[in-house]
Amino acid sequence: MRKYAVFDIDGTLIRWQLYHVIVDRLAKQGSLGDEAYSVIQLARMKWKTRETPESFAEYEKVLISNYEMAITNLKTSKFDELVDGIIDEYKDQVYTYTRDLIKTLKSQGYFLLAISGSHHELVEKLAKYYKFDDWVGSKYERRGDSFSGEAYIPSFDKAAALQEFLTKHQLSPSESLAVGDSKSDVTMLELVENPIAFNPDKNLFEIAKTHKWKVVIERKNMIYQLKWKNGSYILVQTGE
Repeated sequence: MRKYAVFDIDGTLIRWQLYHVIVDRLAKQGSLGDEAYSVIQLARMKWKTRETPESFAEYEKVLISNYEMAITNLKTSKFDELVDGIIDEYKDQVYTYTRDLIKTLKSQGYFLLAISGSHHELVEKLAKYYKFDDWVGSKYERRGDSFSGEAYIPSFDKAAALQEFLTKHQLSPSESLAVGDSKSDVTMLELVENPIAFNPDKNLFEIAKTHKWKVVIERKNMIYQLKWKNGSYILVQTGE
């Protein structure tokens, strides 16, 4: 049985959100309806100006709801045209820490997994680029050149998605590792021996504290590694 490492993608490997990019571009083209782009832009500005602590979550809800309301009118061919361009543009816009960690783990024989809320088509191309062994993203069912409206969203239950991979590939829990940046990654992080909260949002940080998980923060050209000791986090390592 091989040891494994599992990664979130958006905000953990990629410095932005691939799901957001493709929906934003579809909206800008008018593919999601006449009002979608302005509605999404307004929600994004409320987040950027930090109107409320929950403004990012509210922006995400607006983004996803506008996409899913319009998906049955969207042509898969138009969607696929955007996927290739987005991957070409964003595939190297990654965090140094997670990019280098992936290389190190691969060289050590780890089986690499990716579980993401972004569209499976985007996740697949990115995972192949970074030589992951298996991956899953949000799958919107296709019927010919259209979408049916049915969907499987692994980020709703990353523990279940991970368990499927463990059974499928007969992976060992020994020395297992997971990296995530938000509350949706918690169930995945709870299943491994070495969880890492990377650039965690407030919710994940609070949960990480209760479990005494390792925290890593990458800011500009610095990486800060925090370890739980004597009731609080202490800085144990910095690097470029």
